[in-house]
Amino acid sequence: MADDEMLEKGLRIRKEVMGAAHVEARLKASTDFMMPLQRMISQWAYGELWGSEDLPRKTRSLVVVAMMAALHRPNELRVHVKGALNNGCTAEEIRAVLLTVAVYAGIPASLDAHTIAQEVLAEHTKPA
Repeated sequence: MADDEMLEKGLRIRKEVMGAAHVEARLKASTDFMMPLQRMISQWAYGELWGSEDLPRKTRSLVVVAMMAALHRPNELRVHVKGALNNGCTAEEIRAVLLTVAVYAGIPASLDAHTIAQEVLAEHTKPA
């Protein structure tokens, strides 16, 4: 697949996972300096990786949530918890992943991640 086609595929998948408003806001806020990174994220991360059928999106979301928690990346954890919910993950599945993080990456990482996930879950369940 050509780079431009993979970019378009990636943008479509990225919007499906993260929500179109979130992706559009990130792209709109990007400067000339940041735009190559945004292109890489869309083309490689979402077009190539998320576009692969090797793992279901739900599973990939849970893997990414675990990694963002273990790596102490609160901003990315927040958006990927939202993405996990968009991909059909339940609060119980997200909690199970974060409990696993406690054992393998440490309780402080899991505690921070639980706090962030709880905030996202509360926002997600608010009546519109």
